[in-house]
Amino acid sequence: MDGAFDVMHYGHMNAFRLGRSLGTYLIVGVNSDESITKCKGPPLMSDNERLAMVDGCKFVDEVVPNCPYIMTPEYLDYIFTTFDVDYVVHGDDPCIVDGKDVYASAKRRGRYRSIPRTEGVSTTDIVGRMLLMTKEHHLTRSRARGNSDDSDNEIHNENDQEDDVSEIGVLGHQSKFLTTSMMLRLFSAGVKHPEDGMNVVYVDGAWDMFHCGHVKFLKDASKRGDYIIVGIHGDSVVNKRRGGNLPLMNLHERVLSVLGCKYMDDVLIDAPMEITPDMIASLRITEVVRGTESDDNSTDYDRYRYPKEMGIFTTIKSPSEFKLRNILSRIQKKQAEFQSKIDRKKRAEKQWFDNKYQNGDKKPSCGNNK
Repeated sequence: MDGAFDVMHYGHMNAFRLGRSLGTYLIVGVNSDESITKCKGPPLMSDNERLAMVDGCKFVDEVVPNCPYIMTPEYLDYIFTTFDVDYVVHGDDPCIVDGKDVYASAKRRGRYRSIPRTEGVSTTDIVGRMLLMTKEHHLTRSRARGNSDDSDNEIHNENDQEDDVSEIGVLGHQSKFLTTSMMLRLFSAGVKHPEDGMNVVYVDGAWDMFHCGHVKFLKDASKRGDYIIVGIHGDSVVNKRRGGNLPLMNLHERVLSVLGCKYMDDVLIDAPMEITPDMIASLRITEVVRGTESDDNSTDYDRYRYPKEMGIFTTIKSPSEFKLRNILSRIQKKQAEFQSKIDRKKRAEKQWFDNKYQNGDKKPSCGNNK
């Protein structure tokens, strides 16, 4: 399997999972910056950033860098011979450059297999959410509209005004992806309980738009113990601490993203902000770890006070300074260009979707590996 994997997300991870289910070993080629630029324009993320994301996915066995965007007969000969590859795999959506099928050569040889596209998520959709980002407002739950519950869907700005921001709301709520228990189970493959006597490391955060900085931090944190639990905060908690229209990805999307990483053993869904003695005892935590880099804006209280009092809290230097704001700033610098590109891709995706189901195809199950 190969691709650009620019702004990689859990949809790509699911493609890797499906691709690997067709065999026993998955090799993923990552297109070079040069080849992507030539065929579809410069990528948002660098070679190293994209390689780190693919290499950090637990469904990937091996990564090959600097792959050409178009699979020529010569390159196919190279991968079949060098890596003993049986089949080339890609999603069932077309991949056309200059009017030609990128995988035509592999198809002619009878060594091509397709997998169903993960519906409800795409790079186009996620970049589109980023283009709607606003930094001028901090969204909070409104009590002034007669709504007394704590639903994450009821989020407005602090002044409770009817403006564009309140209409947009938290961007993660725009997701069209339907998270089923089957999908969570498939992404939880390999998750086991910690054995007695293991050193259990706990880290927590938003893990919004799971990126290479997260992967590198989890890789380092996982080396500190035998078992690592990753706490993932809920949408309302992330919005309160980070403001704006964040989180970009909703809780289910962020859970799948972390579950797809090879540097975790289990996740704590909707993790509490404060790490209490009861929580430490229940999860058998032996060390709580925090990095030096974060997208959080709030410093209102010390939520690590109990681990500190117990002598099990450690701050480690984050191996990367990469953050969500790096992605956002790159997009904002080329906002007009990206908006035009996103509009074109949305039209193409809608046409592909409409054509697929107008032809009588049934919607595939995201968890169906057959």
